[in-house]
Amino acid sequence: MRSLATDGTSVTSQRGRAQSMAEPAAPARPADEAGLGFSHREIMVTMSGLVIAMLLAQLDNMIVAPALPTIVGDLGGLEHLSWVTTGYILATTIATPIWGKLGDLFGRRITFVSAVALFLVGSMLCGMAHNMAELVGFRAVQGLGAGGLIVGVLSIIGEMIPPRDRSRYQGVMMAVMPVAMIGGPLIGGFITDHLSWRWAFYVNLPLGIVTLVVSWITLARLPQGKGAARIDWFGTVLLAVWITSLVLITTWGGTQYDWTSPQILGLIALTLAGLAAFIAVENRVAEPIMPLRVFRNRNFVLAGGIAFISGFALFGAIGYLPQYQQFVQGSSATNSGLLLMPMMAAVMVVSIVVGNVISRTGRYRIFPIIGSALVVAGMFLFSTVGLHTSKTVTALFMVVLGAGMGGIMQTSTLIAQNSLEMRDMGAGTGVSTFLRNMGSSLGVSILGAIYAHHLTSSLTEAGGAAAGGEVSSMTPAALRAMPEAARVLFQKAVTDGIGALFIWGSAVAVIGVVVALFVRHVPLRGSKPAAKPEPVATQATPEPAAA
Repeated sequence: MRSLATDGTSVTSQRGRAQSMAEPAAPARPADEAGLGFSHREIMVTMSGLVIAMLLAQLDNMIVAPALPTIVGDLGGLEHLSWVTTGYILATTIATPIWGKLGDLFGRRITFVSAVALFLVGSMLCGMAHNMAELVGFRAVQGLGAGGLIVGVLSIIGEMIPPRDRSRYQGVMMAVMPVAMIGGPLIGGFITDHLSWRWAFYVNLPLGIVTLVVSWITLARLPQGKGAARIDWFGTVLLAVWITSLVLITTWGGTQYDWTSPQILGLIALTLAGLAAFIAVENRVAEPIMPLRVFRNRNFVLAGGIAFISGFALFGAIGYLPQYQQFVQGSSATNSGLLLMPMMAAVMVVSIVVGNVISRTGRYRIFPIIGSALVVAGMFLFSTVGLHTSKTVTALFMVVLGAGMGGIMQTSTLIAQNSLEMRDMGAGTGVSTFLRNMGSSLGVSILGAIYAHHLTSSLTEAGGAAAGGEVSSMTPAALRAMPEAARVLFQKAVTDGIGALFIWGSAVAVIGVVVALFVRHVPLRGSKPAAKPEPVATQATPEPAAA
């Protein structure tokens, strides 16, 4: 509170003695608009640690994607394929609002470094997994740490930089994500082809150690937390219960269990009861893990909806495109990672351009609308791929999808943060990131279930039950050793699964366009618009004195 009072005094002192009389009511507003008073140089030094951390979080998911066919073939079971990613994203989703609130209570520095350490422990355990169950569990540990990395980076930027200037820095940060997405599949493919897939997890360790050291040094200037507070443990447990139940419904429903089975109906009841209890608890506790007051802001809710849908679409594309590239187009794991480059390059370029335009003009409403429309177009184009679709054509489809994601990712976060008070920066950013992760988790599980269902159904109809049973142990190398007729049969089944996956993904993405149309333009708070009244005030004061 002392730093806020100091900032308030410095602003009011520039506006004359008369305005300083209103000083008790003013401090919260300037602090909310002007951030913590970091210079450009201090921001860039601090962001060096944040860039490495974001790179760490994003690299892991992208490194693992090209290795999934080999991992499944080694450890067994296509039925667990989606859970290698879903377990990670689910844990990240649950942990994200928790880390955001802990940052509000105890300070960003200690919580951020703790998240990095937990992520590294999970990475080491994943590399030591001996079966799919262990791998899924250790991926969940990784995800718990990753939730703190992502929300920590976004919250720190939100606390340091006012919204009008924030878009420029967030554009750079969002550009780091495509760099990781380009480098991750390349590294993951190289590791899969030339080393053991286990090094897809061990590679996190040296980069993570660097992140720990750099972050501890560069985040030293951030404010300390309250030091002691009541943690909403009951709300945290309820959050984990209803989210996990919801993901299990989408994963098991119609595949492992019938939709009307006692298992699925029980999970539905548990989800509804857990959500109702969670809302009741969050309305009553002093420090809710997810403050429901942030949902009273229309733009915040709409930005969260856009983030949810974009997460659904993005991870559906990234998670399953390597299946098509390796099994149908005949790419190696390394090349399948390289073939994702057009999408990532488009995300990177558009993110930087959009960030600079928003910083210069203060206008942002058009970008989520155009971005959502491009995502719909990109997803629909991928639903048309076939056995003979060329890599050039799929690269063009990726550019369309990547351009759409570049227009959505940072603007949804910016709109959400512009709707928050400073006291809710961590928790509110955690909620926004939670919604994106929730979309990713449901997207991977739902689209993965659609893919697996169409794949196995196509094989069973064409070659009998035995052909469908071979799917769980299929690898690209095993496919190449099969007779041509059987190989074409399997490739046709993969194509059917990919087409169904993307047609459903494009249908969901249409909702994102509708949501984006309802976003209202609210001027971005920040140094640029705030700087104009001050010269007017200082010039208006001496004129009466001269008269």
